[in-house]
Amino acid sequence: MTTLVPDPIHLHRIDFDRNMRRFYELSVQPTLFGGASLVRTWGRIGTAGQSLIETFDHPSDTAVPFARLERTKRRRGYRDATRAALP
Repeated sequence: MTTLVPDPIHLHRIDFDRNMRRFYELSVQPTLFGGASLVRTWGRIGTAGQSLIETFDHPSDTAVPFARLERTKRRRGYRDATRAALP
């Protein structure tokens, strides 16, 4: 049985006027016991940042929190890392 796991995303929020250069990463990693972990990493671009790991019993359980977090960050102005510096 295959489960759909979202692809990792890497977002940037850059505002030169406010000296803001932030990143936000979301990924789903398997656990040793068949579950999945939702890994969030954020911080200022150029630093290691901070991380938070949430563990779920089934990989499919990560889809809703993953989508919610991605939607929230995009509403706050985060864009895909490849297009972040473009106006």
